[in-house]
Amino acid sequence: MADGADTLTYEAAGARLEAIIARLDSGEAGLRETLELCREGRTLVEFCATELEAVGQGLEELRLDELVARLEAGRT
Repeated sequence: MADGADTLTYEAAGARLEAIIARLDSGEAGLRETLELCREGRTLVEFCATELEAVGQGLEELRLDELVARLEAGRT
């Protein structure tokens, strides 16, 4: 990956995955390049899955905070 893990964003990872897929679909990548692209792609997919999970957890926390606020407002 060209980007460091600390600067990589979900959007950048998705764009790189699209580029990898395009390169693989072109049929122009040699055997070793294909292997490296697949390895990079797997890392990017894992990164994206982790990002999505973190966002999902954040949304759950927001929902819980909203529910607690509602319950507390109902008590007053």
